[in-house]
Amino acid sequence: MNKQDLLAAFAAKFNGATGSVYASPGRINLIGEHTDYNGGFVFPGAVKQGIMAVIRPNDTDTVRAYSIDLNDYAEWQVSDPKGPDATCFRFVYGVARELMERGVEVRGFDTVFAGDVPLGAGMSSSAALESCFAYGLNDLFHGTISKWDMVLAGQATEHKYIGCNCGIMDQFASVFGKAGKLMRLDCRSREFEYFPFDPKGYKLVLVNSCVKHELAGSPYNDRRRSCESVAAAVQKLHADRRIDTLRDCSWEDLEELKAKKADLNITDEDLKRATFVLGEKDRVLAVCDALNRGDYEEVGRQMYLTHEGLSRDYEVSCEELDFLNDIAKECGVTGSRIMGGGFGGCTINLVKDELYNAFTTRAVEAFRDKYNVTPIIIDVVIGDGSRKID
Repeated sequence: MNKQDLLAAFAAKFNGATGSVYASPGRINLIGEHTDYNGGFVFPGAVKQGIMAVIRPNDTDTVRAYSIDLNDYAEWQVSDPKGPDATCFRFVYGVARELMERGVEVRGFDTVFAGDVPLGAGMSSSAALESCFAYGLNDLFHGTISKWDMVLAGQATEHKYIGCNCGIMDQFASVFGKAGKLMRLDCRSREFEYFPFDPKGYKLVLVNSCVKHELAGSPYNDRRRSCESVAAAVQKLHADRRIDTLRDCSWEDLEELKAKKADLNITDEDLKRATFVLGEKDRVLAVCDALNRGDYEEVGRQMYLTHEGLSRDYEVSCEELDFLNDIAKECGVTGSRIMGGGFGGCTINLVKDELYNAFTTRAVEAFRDKYNVTPIIIDVVIGDGSRKID
């Protein structure tokens, strides 16, 4: 939906009124998976797809909100301690509450919103929604909070009002994104740096497998526990150093630990998980160097190494994603890997222009023939972060 259509929908819902238009994007992550909770780096970028909202203060204490995509409407009082039940409106409610806690004098407002972030693709439509309203409400109610406050308000909304204990990468990418730039975020210090991403002669493409495996137990928690166990074991061996996460460990530490694992109750599985995380830390830095010199072939090589590590050492891939990765190799794609937590979802692919049609056709047809599911091709263009649309 474009701006004019959204304004028309707002006018139809609210008696011909108009309002201010805000937008925030979804995101991709080029490299750096399962590194955030290990104190490492991630490398996201904002995309063209996102959430757009028309918002207008209404001089009352009531929020009136309409989701075009869900054809759903809700009202609630700004001071209501409970808020609406529907999840899409709880994002809006939570962001408003979090901005109020940060000193923004949010009052009643009318809003209509819609999005074009593909569902199930791991592109963070929820973070786009949170960031859109954090930016818009701060602007409309003359708030003075920083962009980082907007990021943290979105994260707190997930934690407190949605029940998802997420990190900060998604909201960070949505708020801070810039067209033609990827961002290396240090998840420990929150320092970040922009890197040029202008792959002339290449396209960045997602292949959404439309598959998601429901796994018994807590596979993510198990892997996090392994990482924490390894870091704690290294700390026992080196009391003179501060080892908070695997970010603080070296390859030498890991080799030392292999010889003493039995005494420290460390398993081979724990060591495999740590091997991936330390390798991924190195790969993110290698991609940064490659982008600075415009070496997209090296970027692609590191992407394949990440997929191999996620599949073999971290064991969060699945047959379908490995199949798509193999197809990419067969078609001569420059780089391909799982994007996101794993066990289904997307691969992200760096494809030469002249190979794009052959690869996407082959990926769709071969996957459909093998799994009786038609994957979705999503072209990625790196776009701007949260903003007001004049």
